[in-house]
Amino acid sequence: MGWRRTLTTVPVLSVSVVGLLVAGGAIGFAMNSSDGGGDGSGGRRLISADDSTCAYSGPAVGAGTHTFSVSNGGDKAIEVYIIGTGDRSVGEVENVSPGTARDLTVDLATGDYTLRCRPNRTTGDGITSTLTVSGDVGDGAGQGGTDPRLFEAVGAYRVYVQEQVGALVTATEEFAAAVRRGDVEEAKRLYPAARVPYERIEPVAESFGDLDPAIDAREGDVPAEEWTGYHVIEKDLWVDNVTSDPAVADQLVTDVKRLQTLVTDVELTPSQLGNGAAELLNEVATSKVTGEEERYSRTDLVDFAANVEGARAAYEPLRPVLADTDPDLARIIDGRLVDVEKALDPYRSGDGFVPYTDLDTTEVRTLSDKVDGLAEPLSRLTGAVAA
Repeated sequence: MGWRRTLTTVPVLSVSVVGLLVAGGAIGFAMNSSDGGGDGSGGRRLISADDSTCAYSGPAVGAGTHTFSVSNGGDKAIEVYIIGTGDRSVGEVENVSPGTARDLTVDLATGDYTLRCRPNRTTGDGITSTLTVSGDVGDGAGQGGTDPRLFEAVGAYRVYVQEQVGALVTATEEFAAAVRRGDVEEAKRLYPAARVPYERIEPVAESFGDLDPAIDAREGDVPAEEWTGYHVIEKDLWVDNVTSDPAVADQLVTDVKRLQTLVTDVELTPSQLGNGAAELLNEVATSKVTGEEERYSRTDLVDFAANVEGARAAYEPLRPVLADTDPDLARIIDGRLVDVEKALDPYRSGDGFVPYTDLDTTEVRTLSDKVDGLAEPLSRLTGAVAA
């Protein structure tokens, strides 16, 4: 393939399993193809979205686990969120194409939630409505898995998230310092390493309202006057060969430190681990394989690998339970994770990766096929461990 420039990455941090008592009423989400969540008589819980509507229809919703069928009657791909306290997403489904429907399984505590429907990769409120959850456990509602190993898994993943966000703050501060000094080459060198911890825990970061767009929006995702974060600096470095306004770097550091504060007390559930793993593979398929994420630096493979590392970190704490409830699925996921990791190996160079533009269309297709092969069994993980 000839000479290739090396792009930096950083090693995966280990995950130590610790116990965690999850407070009652904690909320999480899952995406799968289950037909559960009915009212006990076959009723379906529907969230319908189009260009002017974002509304729930179906039986009254009681506290517990419910599956909603999210349908898109509009003409653009959409993302739908169920928003809880503090404007935090407790469940979401992205990339719902026009004329299609996807299932969203959510553990809901008593209270009022906001349904938010908007075009993919946009910010703001979009179209909203209220979803009220009663204090009684709804007919047909599940209560999630009770295996104590699931709570140990949550504890292990919480440690991982906190380790990663700590590494994120440190790496981003170093990157921002180079930007402030006007050191273009050093900033380019540090940029990929600053991205890695964020990409590993992206589903958790995305749950905090508009904090993810502030940190990670690509050009065109938000109005130009609102565009901030890593990719503003990326464009300046690789397109114009200059460093950004120091204020952009300062704001980025402020935002990642805010993320660090928020994850300190974030509520996590077993469903968030399984579906976070699946969401990371969806992220690879929709923005890394396509080359859209790092469109200026071409460091897409660094992000790709970090997403896969994050998916493994979310999956492995759940594996002991999965090995009991569905050993065949555990073996499939194990094998396909290795397949994806091996597919990346030819493009490693030193402690990093080659630029994404070095790959030809056949190589990109091979990576895409491996990702698709892993994404499908991972989408069944949450339901299997809760069985």
